[in-house]
Amino acid sequence: MYNGPPPLFKQGAPARVKVVVFTLIALALLIADSRLHALVHVRSALNVVLYPLQKAALLPRDAMYSVSEYFSSLSAQEEEIRTLRQEQIENALVIQQAQQLAGENAQLRKMLAMRERTPVKSILGEILYDARDPFARKVVLNRGSQDGVLAGQPVIDDMGVVGQVTRAFMFTSEVTLLTDQDQAIPVQVVRNGMRSVAYGRGQSGILELRFVPHSADVQEGDVLVTSGVDGVYPVGLSVAKVTQVEPAANGSFDRIFCQPLGGTDRNTQLLILLTDMNIEPRPPAEDSTGREKRRRGSVSDAARLKGIQQ
Repeated sequence: MYNGPPPLFKQGAPARVKVVVFTLIALALLIADSRLHALVHVRSALNVVLYPLQKAALLPRDAMYSVSEYFSSLSAQEEEIRTLRQEQIENALVIQQAQQLAGENAQLRKMLAMRERTPVKSILGEILYDARDPFARKVVLNRGSQDGVLAGQPVIDDMGVVGQVTRAFMFTSEVTLLTDQDQAIPVQVVRNGMRSVAYGRGQSGILELRFVPHSADVQEGDVLVTSGVDGVYPVGLSVAKVTQVEPAANGSFDRIFCQPLGGTDRNTQLLILLTDMNIEPRPPAEDSTGREKRRRGSVSDAARLKGIQQ
């Protein structure tokens, strides 16, 4: 049985002839391109013509890649921003701690220098907290009776007198500040030596010289130091600076206000002066000449003792 196409639809050369012809044409083109380089210009022209079609065909793929890269870059940037913010917070905390430590170090150096200048023994105390009484000016230190702290001992900082120990416990002590309304301290004007008493004014944070006659020579800017007449505060400790002098209306006593030089608002450590009579004062610093003389004296005494034994 014949299965080929009807004679009416038979057109062209047979398939084998077509294969042979196209194979020969391909071989001829390959030889011409490899040997003679005759198709270089044709290939370039075809590339120019087909380039827009290639770009159009690749547009969906490029768009997909662009969207993916955009979201990936956005996610990476957000993660980097979060990391940088976290690092900024951590660095800010480290910087604050470093600044705090630097301030405490400078303050401790000042306190140690003040301790060397003070003629009596002293110990360094740290402020734990303010007293619970809202109407009093008191703080609590981490030093108590086991450290030699007693009621009545003065408390100073690197600038001047801060207050006085009013209660001493085993491990802590309560210090009443000079500005408390129940505190008073004998003072002396450095400029002319005039003596008076400075009283605290409570929450206002200032001191007042009371019962000063109008004829007294007190001026704004005068520095007040301890006079030592009470036997509690050593002589010559800085106390306050006169900030305002109000003449009395009736001409009897002036109102004189002073700003304390020492305070707890800028300090976390204070010096407690151990002014108990049973405690020996701290010996003065000995220079190198005194140490050398004492060493020579010890050597000579040892030689003399050796000669006696012989």
